[in-house]
Amino acid sequence: MRITEILQVLSDSTRLRMVKLLGQEELSVAELQEILEMGQSRISSHLGLLRRHEMVNDRKEGKKTFYELNQVVVQRFELIRVALAEESEEEFWESDRSALDRIVDRRRRASERYFDEVADRLGKNYVPGRSWDAIGHFLLRLVPRITIADLGAGEGMISQLLAERARKIYCIDSSKSMVRLGKELAKKNNLLNLSYKQGDIENVPLSKGSVDLALMSQSLHHAQRPEKALSEASRILRKGGQLVVLDLKEHQFSKARQLYGDQWLGFPENELYRMIKSVGFRKVKVETIAKEEREPYFETILGYGEKP
Repeated sequence: MRITEILQVLSDSTRLRMVKLLGQEELSVAELQEILEMGQSRISSHLGLLRRHEMVNDRKEGKKTFYELNQVVVQRFELIRVALAEESEEEFWESDRSALDRIVDRRRRASERYFDEVADRLGKNYVPGRSWDAIGHFLLRLVPRITIADLGAGEGMISQLLAERARKIYCIDSSKSMVRLGKELAKKNNLLNLSYKQGDIENVPLSKGSVDLALMSQSLHHAQRPEKALSEASRILRKGGQLVVLDLKEHQFSKARQLYGDQWLGFPENELYRMIKSVGFRKVKVETIAKEEREPYFETILGYGEKP
């Protein structure tokens, strides 16, 4: 891309607004319409130009297309970085940020509502990726008498299995109902070393370097920003601490979004490897460890990393 082409793209205030927004959050066309208060054809026209100049990446989710800023291009051209870093004095930018915050909050609340609704049924009903075969692999990675963070713990099924041997386990979940249910189960089973906290896995309510092991069992595909969640796992781990991710391999069962509140249709092995590596983990390994025998034949992958 030439400098003149960059200047042409960024000279339009609407495209500049879109670039700034997509640099902060992956957004659909409908969400951009809502933020910018513009028609679909106008939004699509600007997105088409940004795509032609490789300034945005797109991703299909069923009938929806999501866009995000192409960070490779951003890193290549200082001019784009300057434009993104510059504080705009335009009135619309404050409005854009407010609308973006509202959309991100709405997504999170929609996810939380799903888990609030099913909290009293989990453990009884079918959940994709939950099999004893997969959990067995998961438990093999554990070291006794350590402090553990179970991120996106739900009712804390795995943590309750580990509680007899672990020093301390923090169960983090965004759903109040899940936290309440987990506390009730821990009390019923007299598991005094289990501590339930309501919180987001992208903003974990634990201090830096406070745990030895970060577990993410079937929670990463519920994150709005999976790499941010992995970065948070790295932050709370002590030096030499371990990350273990148990999640769904990429699949095409799009109904999972409605049925299970999934944000992502699993992850390819290479993508999970890249994400774990990109937030600073070493000795990274990712492998497929289980495949279900009934449709839609979900496969489970296990990712591992060590904090340097």
